[in-house]
Amino acid sequence: MRLVDRFVTRLAALRPGTGPLLVAVSGGLDSVVLLDLLVRTRARHGLTLIVAHVDHGIHPESAEVARQVESLAAALGVSCVVGRLRLGPVVSETRARTARYRWLRETRRRLGARWIVTAHQADDQRETVLMRLLRGSGPAGLAGIRPRDRGVLRPLLPFSRQSLARYARGRGLRWWEDPANGDPRHLRSWIRTALLPAVETRLPDVGRKLNQTRRHARQACRSWDSALRSWPGLDVTVGRFETSLSWPALQELPADLAAALVEALIRAAHGPVSPTRIRRALNALRGGQSGARADLGRGWSITLAFGRLRAEPPSRRVAEPPRTIEHLTGEASWGPWKVRWATEPAPARQQRDGRTAWFIPGMLAVRGWRRGDRLAPLGGRGHRLAVRCFQDARVPLSQRRSWPMIEAEGRLAWIPGVCRSGRLLPTAGSPALRIDVERRG
Repeated sequence: MRLVDRFVTRLAALRPGTGPLLVAVSGGLDSVVLLDLLVRTRARHGLTLIVAHVDHGIHPESAEVARQVESLAAALGVSCVVGRLRLGPVVSETRARTARYRWLRETRRRLGARWIVTAHQADDQRETVLMRLLRGSGPAGLAGIRPRDRGVLRPLLPFSRQSLARYARGRGLRWWEDPANGDPRHLRSWIRTALLPAVETRLPDVGRKLNQTRRHARQACRSWDSALRSWPGLDVTVGRFETSLSWPALQELPADLAAALVEALIRAAHGPVSPTRIRRALNALRGGQSGARADLGRGWSITLAFGRLRAEPPSRRVAEPPRTIEHLTGEASWGPWKVRWATEPAPARQQRDGRTAWFIPGMLAVRGWRRGDRLAPLGGRGHRLAVRCFQDARVPLSQRRSWPMIEAEGRLAWIPGVCRSGRLLPTAGSPALRIDVERRG
């Protein structure tokens, strides 16, 4: 089967769906071949392509390479965006990679692309496994690069660098050779140009053995992922807004078994899976109170809240400004929430902990939680601190800052899904403003 036909089959297996693809093109061999294959087969996959090039500002020729990528995209009839990072000549591989992916993800969201497509191929996969082995990675690291992961597709992973070069020569493609790829000061380059060739002189099948190691590690990860979801009593929740399990049930297990299951939990949340860090974090939490937190690195942590061990990603909360609820119908976004309102007759009763409430039309606004907030619960006596309402509703501390609050005439009136007060409470059948608050996704 021709490489182009194998590529189409592989891309289809990754289920890209519909919508634009943001194609990361560095200007090197692999990414130029990737772009050529995607353009050549777009009548078959039917996807819109957008070229994305990152000019790191590291190499003196980087600006010229960016112009070459823009010219290539124009010649192929594909739109192109360029990010200029200006990192300077002295920068680590890790920092450059982090900055590159941050820009790519921001660009994907801004342009409404469903996936970022990168040109990682089979040789990259073997180099990655060996590099992680040398760094002492656990099974998650040795499982290698995922073909479909967190908004990134990698359709070239089954193809060797040699086969891609042969295809490029046959198509008459031109590409840029990055000098950093052969610079032994970089760990990956040293592995590629020095270590692997030296090992192959004694062990010619080292590539096959590394692939075998990757398959074994991937199978081990799958087994633990399955065990996590089926283990009695763990009551695992894996979702966009919460990834957690029962802390009392976990504490009853032997330490090594508990650590392996928590590794699977962090993996399900797409967090950093370091066996050493996870064991240290679990040891730090033993005997801890609700609200205790332990660091996992890269901004991630595990926390205790209401008898649950939660995987907490880095905080990306941006303070939302208050939004006035104007007009008789409308909607507004509030972080991960959607707030909608419309007029209709008020019901005879309202739920105190519902996510729908009716108000006498007046000065209403959506805002965030403020220290010292309190309200008089509907049907209750006296006033209650909002923080106590959150605790009663078992809302973890990490979620409270981004929770929408409804203010009526300058005072807290409703915490959606938590507690409704009696402020601006309409009588049954009277004209009222119905407000619905739901968490998206």
